[in-house]
Amino acid sequence: MATSGFSDLRDKLRSMPPHRDERRTSNGSGGVVDRKRRRRESDDDDCDRSDDSGELREQEADRVRSSVQQKSIFTPEECACIEEKIDQVVAKGEAGQYREHTVDRAPLRNKYFFGEGYTYGAQLEKRGPGQERLYRKGQVDDIPSWVHELVIQRLVSSGVIPEGFVNSAVINDYQPGGCIVSHVDPLHIFARPIVSVSFFSDSALCFGCRFQFKPIRVSEPVFVLPVHRGSVTVLSGYAADEITHCIRPQDIKERRAVIILRKTRPDAPRLDSDSPLSPAPLERAPPLKAKRSHRKAEPDAAHRPRMLEMDKEENRRPAFGQRRHSSSSDDYRKRDADYDKHRESNSRKVKIRRQ
Repeated sequence: MATSGFSDLRDKLRSMPPHRDERRTSNGSGGVVDRKRRRRESDDDDCDRSDDSGELREQEADRVRSSVQQKSIFTPEECACIEEKIDQVVAKGEAGQYREHTVDRAPLRNKYFFGEGYTYGAQLEKRGPGQERLYRKGQVDDIPSWVHELVIQRLVSSGVIPEGFVNSAVINDYQPGGCIVSHVDPLHIFARPIVSVSFFSDSALCFGCRFQFKPIRVSEPVFVLPVHRGSVTVLSGYAADEITHCIRPQDIKERRAVIILRKTRPDAPRLDSDSPLSPAPLERAPPLKAKRSHRKAEPDAAHRPRMLEMDKEENRRPAFGQRRHSSSSDDYRKRDADYDKHRESNSRKVKIRRQ
């Protein structure tokens, strides 16, 4: 102890610096202060990351905005004339007057392919981007003359598209609550730009959404583009190629139709007779027809789960299973009775032999 300069151990202990934890708690709240400081630093990091994410989304929205063009070209009178023609297309489709692959039906949305049609989604055994194929020539109807005269020529004269650009026209007819999931128009099928014209009512085109189903839900979009009746929307660059676009159910409050005008690439793959296409529509069960209604949809109607025919059929299956089970139970009872008779007969024969 003398060599250390202290004659009393208590003097040495008093001269030693306090422990790190004691230093933090010497004021009675230092430990809490340190924990709060660490928490604040962590919160600051989260805020920084959130700010970075927000900045990225804003940059992405700017890219979409810069690669989208919109024009209000069609007057209300012109819209009414074109909408009457669309009603005639719907009537012909319901009467079965179109070719095999012209009409594609889905709940609350019908597609009408003209000029060129293509396979997509559940129609192919191999699904995913790049698997789409054009139908063989002649499997969809030609573009109606009124589309050329009332729509395409109007866009050519307005400088939106060049003469002879369009060889594919699709009419999407949406009922209230209808939608189309996030997608990019197939790059290997269609040249750019993608041109669409809206009719019947206003809606919105959303970019960068993710869909979930049962019940249907849609994530927050990166960018929302209002589309008005009679407006023309032109997608190119980033908006057409680098980010998905969709129509959300909540954005279809009234009936809406859109005419999509595109040009197919000369080297676009076409469906061969041996391509892995699912059974043709004639071999499948009749497609569901959307109930046509011009009433306004309830605000939450788009988010309610729908009971489709396939669901009803699934619910009916247990009844058939029970009947099969009951019939098999009858067979088992008959077999047991026959077995008992057989045993009784054998036992009688044994007794006779013993006698």
